[in-house]
Amino acid sequence: MITFEGLEENFTFLVAEVERQVHTTVGFLDTPSHALYDRIVGRDDYIDNLHTVIENKCYGHFHDHNGSQSLDKATANRVRAIQIITNNLERIADFCENIVEQTNYLTDHTFLQGYNYAEMFIEIEDCLGHILPVFQGGNLSDALTVCRAEYSLDRMYKAGFDRIMGELRTGKNVQNLITVLFIFRYLERIGDSLLDIGEALIFAILGERIKIEQFEALQQTLSKTGFEGGMEGVDFKAIWGTRSGCRIGRVDAHEGGVDALGSIYKEGTSKKILAEKEALERWGRLYPGLVAGVYGFHEDGDKASMLVEFLPGCNLDEVLLTASGDIVQNAMFVLTQTVQDIWENTRTPEPAAACYVGQLKARLDEVLQIHPDFLRRAKTLGAKAVPSTGELLAACAALEAGLAAPFGVLIHGDFNVNNVVYNHHKQRLHYLDVHRSRMQDYVQDVSVFLISNYRMPVFEPHLRERIDWVIAEFLQFATQFAARSGDKTFEARLALALARSLYTSSRFELNYAFSREMYLRSHYLLEQVAAHQGLPWQDFRLPWQILFH
Repeated sequence: MITFEGLEENFTFLVAEVERQVHTTVGFLDTPSHALYDRIVGRDDYIDNLHTVIENKCYGHFHDHNGSQSLDKATANRVRAIQIITNNLERIADFCENIVEQTNYLTDHTFLQGYNYAEMFIEIEDCLGHILPVFQGGNLSDALTVCRAEYSLDRMYKAGFDRIMGELRTGKNVQNLITVLFIFRYLERIGDSLLDIGEALIFAILGERIKIEQFEALQQTLSKTGFEGGMEGVDFKAIWGTRSGCRIGRVDAHEGGVDALGSIYKEGTSKKILAEKEALERWGRLYPGLVAGVYGFHEDGDKASMLVEFLPGCNLDEVLLTASGDIVQNAMFVLTQTVQDIWENTRTPEPAAACYVGQLKARLDEVLQIHPDFLRRAKTLGAKAVPSTGELLAACAALEAGLAAPFGVLIHGDFNVNNVVYNHHKQRLHYLDVHRSRMQDYVQDVSVFLISNYRMPVFEPHLRERIDWVIAEFLQFATQFAARSGDKTFEARLALALARSLYTSSRFELNYAFSREMYLRSHYLLEQVAAHQGLPWQDFRLPWQILFH
């Protein structure tokens, strides 16, 4: 338990007080009296005070009031769990007070006795009784029991709701029925708070925030890999949450375990996870070892999860910023050779149109939500007319219709520099996050890779020079590939693709000066494409200086 002075005792008292509050509320509903009513209202004030005391102590410990030491991660997690549980216990006490106040609207108190509220209270009291033992003993199974109470209470509420709605249609006892419905609704909301408490208990045990459905998905996914141990033998560490909404974590065994442990766990919408699973399997058939192997997959309604191989190495952006110069050069050699091999071996003769202007338009609202002024109005500079953003996009979209790539290749689809892992020891690359992979114009991957380097928030001269070298190296590689492949519209398409990547990337950058620079450079590229109308596209030259700071 937490050893900080007073916090353990206050937390224990709060749990006990809320348990008493719930028990007293049941007694009041069974046999109402003024004494019980006053006791419930009076105890709620005491619970509010305890909640404030505990909250202040939790914040106080995080502020490191003695200045001599900081909290270790495990203790900090338990303090955070106490705070979450405390907030929800206080909410449960408030709901109890709301329930007894609702009885004032009953014209006949015995009317309530015809409805099975007692079953819901039994579930609630049982869960409250688990809180302290779980927090002190770290029993994961009992923590899950607290979480799952929400499912049971939802089911009981639905049964009560359906019955009350049916009786309301008769037009009789309307006031009493609505009052009972409100009471059942407060009991259902207690279930929501119990779910939050259960997840906080899991957090205190595992050290990671994970929702019950995510936890259960992890259990199901692990079981499909052949892992038979309990979750107590698994160490789950959150890594990041992607912009697509997926949750990603590292899963290891505390001791031993099967090959599937020491893996990456990913959970999100079924559509995204299934798309990534299929993409991983497709890449795995074509280029074994390039992407992670899939160990297990589990789908449940609109959610899915999978366990995939952990790929050793460093993300390419880490390599570029921290490795020695010779390792960076070697990484770029391996990158270009790998990409070239993929492009040449997956190439198909069918033209590929990526519709870069359409992609830009689709993300324009997201850009404007962050930077509302990134939409140029039409204006004049002396005798010269300057088109608005909308007019410029319309002109480029019309031109792009005749600029399809002469062939398609299998692209990564989100070829950011941090979606590539480089293993220097094995001299090979791995692709991450391939759910957007498809047969498409290779220029899509070229532009995304170039701009992901350009927008790295790194401005130390020696590191910026290295990033600029990487940009120049990859641009030269792509340009040479285009020349060998007879791709005469490469530079024009790349200008549109870069304009798309620059403009849409500004929504991820809150540094106004930097994001505005990307916005202006995007417009410059679009203007260059629009100005080339009527001229041979093979004569278009990309103003490559725009890629460098």
